Amino acid sequence: MLLDATFARELEALRRRMEVRARSGSGGDHLARKRGGNAEFQEHRPYYPGDDLRRIDWLAFARTGEPMFKLFRSEEDVVVRLVVDASLSLDMGEPTKLEVAKKLAAAIGYMALAGSERTQVLAAGNGLSHVSEPTRGRATLPKLLRELDRITPNGGTDLARAIEQTVMRSPRPGMLVILSDFMDSGPFDAAVSRAAAAGHDVAMVQVLAREEIEPRYDGDFALEDAETGVIVEVTMDAAAIEAYLARLNKLLLGLRAIAKRNRATYVRVPNDEPILSAIRRFVARKID
Repeated sequence: MLLDATFARELEALRRRMEVRARSGSGGDHLARKRGGNAEFQEHRPYYPGDDLRRIDWLAFARTGEPMFKLFRSEEDVVVRLVVDASLSLDMGEPTKLEVAKKLAAAIGYMALAGSERTQVLAAGNGLSHVSEPTRGRATLPKLLRELDRITPNGGTDLARAIEQTVMRSPRPGMLVILSDFMDSGPFDAAVSRAAAAGHDVAMVQVLAREEIEPRYDGDFALEDAETGVIVEVTMDAAAIEAYLARLNKLLLGLRAIAKRNRATYVRVPNDEPILSAIRRFVARKID
């Protein structure tokens, strides 16, 4: 099950902290990051480090002694687009990386729908292999979960192409959440930068299997590339594992650098990490 009632209740406390930095410009309900203008005050929430100091309610602070942050409901509309990597490389681990990615997408989608944002599911293979229609409101959650359920691992991936196709088919920028292992040799970094330059609020959620992070292999192996079927014979000894970890660390540092350059979120999620823990970091806009 991607999202049960107990987990949904736990997400309620987090969803009020989820804000989107992009604007799509059409009519609708949206928690704005701006102040004044046509934005209507909605509610207070506790202040968190990094929030805009101009939106602290100083009168409420004087009364309570606690800094309170003002949220506004804007006339602008936002689409939260969930791009889920559906390549065969996600079909590993227990639970599989794809299962974890879909649960994370379900949690983010639930918070968006509960916050009156529109939400859309896109499956990424060699480009976009499936695109759902955006939906809005809690009542459409079952449709969102069905769209995620139907994503199955298949073939290879061209993550850069999938991101660029998502941007091209998006008439207005919104929140772009990319859920992948990012084990892609293509230039997805340039695609992420173009998405951010186009006004999208980008979040990269990297899902890795525990055995990818902490490999415990020893001996001779014939390894098959899940996406291409190419078989490579390797000897897994201390030197080979050290070389692999060096390449993995280079990837992780690269993703952090991409996030920093583009004011994006980057959350790295081992497949054995509790989903709620990862969602907390996502909402806090962390760069792991």
